[in-house]
Amino acid sequence: MDRRRLLLRWCALAGLPLPTMLLPAAAQAAIAPRPLQFPRDHGAHPDSRTEWWYATGWLQADGGALFGFQLTFFRSRTDLAAGNASRFAARQLLFAHAAVSDLGAQRLLHAERIGRWNGDPAQPRVTASLADTDVRIDDWRFRREGPAGRSSYRARLADRAAGFGFELALATTQPLLLQGDQGWSRKGPNADEASHYYSQPQLAVTGTLAVGAGAAPLPVQGRAWLDHEWSETLLNPDAVGWDWIGMNLDDGSALTAFQLRRRDGSALWAGGSFRAAGGAVRAFGPDEVRFTPGRGWTSPATRSSYPVQWTVDTPAGRFEVRALIDAQELDSRASTGSIYWEGLSDLLDAGTQRRVGRGYLEMTGRASPLRLG
Repeated sequence: MDRRRLLLRWCALAGLPLPTMLLPAAAQAAIAPRPLQFPRDHGAHPDSRTEWWYATGWLQADGGALFGFQLTFFRSRTDLAAGNASRFAARQLLFAHAAVSDLGAQRLLHAERIGRWNGDPAQPRVTASLADTDVRIDDWRFRREGPAGRSSYRARLADRAAGFGFELALATTQPLLLQGDQGWSRKGPNADEASHYYSQPQLAVTGTLAVGAGAAPLPVQGRAWLDHEWSETLLNPDAVGWDWIGMNLDDGSALTAFQLRRRDGSALWAGGSFRAAGGAVRAFGPDEVRFTPGRGWTSPATRSSYPVQWTVDTPAGRFEVRALIDAQELDSRASTGSIYWEGLSDLLDAGTQRRVGRGYLEMTGRASPLRLG
């Protein structure tokens, strides 16, 4: 066996990303900067190693009860079935995570699913469309409908074991927000540490939510955020995880900020963006964003510690992020193998302490270093 084939096999078995020079030509093209094209780029990009569609938001029921929700579909190219012509070969894995934060009960409900996909978009049970957003694992599904500018995303799932389910319509109210440099988002000091990345903030949500075994669905409405991101090499070897916020401001603005952390907690890279309602996108450079941790919380289940209050400095202002429930840790070792914290949080003006928005805070790599793919 030649050295190239040996390195390919070792990387695949170890679950490591392939060195760029060893990637197939299609994969090398998938990681290059290019203009995004829609609706095609709403769909799956199976030539890239890692991809996700990530919807989060808050829901309010009649009577005022407040909930957070998350639905994420992940796709991972395995590189384990190269050269295998069988339609049963597991060329791709699809994962789905769903969660509901019940603020009244101060609890988090979550569930996960996993399925093998051979890359055929016509595969019925576990599939991802190449033409537009339409991903599913059995009866969990997330898809986009309608023309640009007036489209709506549909999210549907039910999980009896976890005791919750929802059917939601997430209608667009603003244009797409292209992150980074027109959708090419750097994630580290090396040129290939980047992703194609766009967001759809300020989604108007309507639908139903059921919480509790046998509970009747409640009519709900709220606001949501969507991220779609795909990459070949997202994390620098020195990075163990990230801290990220996606916030819908009450005035119609949208704020994204993130930092990638080293093992000692220092920032390896940072970025984000701000767009006022009806305005242009202001992308943040890696030296323009600073996350300062505040109050912490330790998970009784995993003993992992998370800052549940942050001060975030950006060119758009200084903000405070406060989790609405401390216990919003998701243990997904049964699917993606990771433990992370992701939950509904308020955004405050750090000076006046006035609430100016609401959205989601995500923290990865605090239980153990995050490995993608």
